Amino acid sequence: MTSSPRYPWLDRLRTVNGGAQEYFAQFRASLPPHQAQTEEFGRASWLGAPGAAEVEIEQLEKRLGVRLPPSYREFLQVTNGWDEYSHSSLRLLTATEVGWTRDVDPDLARIWDDLDGPPGPQGRESMSDSLFIAEYIEGQVYLLNPYVVGPDGEWEAWDFATWHPGEYRYRSFWDLMEREFSRYLLGR
Repeated sequence: MTSSPRYPWLDRLRTVNGGAQEYFAQFRASLPPHQAQTEEFGRASWLGAPGAAEVEIEQLEKRLGVRLPPSYREFLQVTNGWDEYSHSSLRLLTATEVGWTRDVDPDLARIWDDLDGPPGPQGRESMSDSLFIAEYIEGQVYLLNPYVVGPDGEWEAWDFATWHPGEYRYRSFWDLMEREFSRYLLGR
């Protein structure tokens, strides 16, 4: 039985998608006519994908051995991935692409874990044990931290980039994306 959503993903994504479509139209209008006709950038009318079925999300959770945090789970139900051409976020991965950082990008995990030192006896936050949810593009990635879980089941979300020290931490995936979407919407 599916409960009603706590997060208005569809409304947010429609707003961001609309802003992206305006940007794409302006971009194409700035090109010479012959190039504007052949330019593929921004041709998709929706930057997301159809939502993941409950069975797909359950398969992901079984593969990972954990229950996903509510805001991320609901995101996947609305859109199973989000395109980087939105200029609002990195390309967010589909349920079949998501995995532990140690499995998805072992080099990234190894490099940053080596810098942080060995894990403690009870385990600790580590790049290896974070959930890799966005394509690593130009030195930036979004990760979910299963070691910091709020009473609402939300995992801490990390914006990890080479141009800022360490990770920027957010209470949840929802909070990370709200910040990212608001930056985009205010900047257009």
